[in-house]
Amino acid sequence: QCQLVESGGGLVQPGGSLLLSCAASGSFLQDNAIGWFRQAPGKEREGVSCINSWGTTNYADSVNGRFTISRDNAKNTVDLQMTNLKPEDTALYYCARLLNHCDSDYGGHSQNDYRGPGTQVTVSS
Repeated sequence: QCQLVESGGGLVQPGGSLLLSCAASGSFLQDNAIGWFRQAPGKEREGVSCINSWGTTNYADSVNGRFTISRDNAKNTVDLQMTNLKPEDTALYYCARLLNHCDSDYGGHSQNDYRGPGTQVTVSS
């Protein structure tokens, strides 16, 4: 069993930035495809971004060009740098291990097993 823990959420004004981090023990994050999901109240889960163990990435159209996913091996995290945040980015964000590779089909329907409890991101003036 592996525990994933997210951090970095908070309240930010539109146009602002946040850095989310997903941490886990050992080499779990390096050895697996990891995805960031988000879910807002009353809405379906959305796949935000994902990264394969070999480093390729994918992004939802809604965040492409604004969000960047990366793996920080020194910190043993998978990070999600979010810039130019919009009110519609408000949601609970969580990371999870993907059961399949991260590819262009990545989305809210993508299957995962281990996941963290999430960190809340609120974009509001």
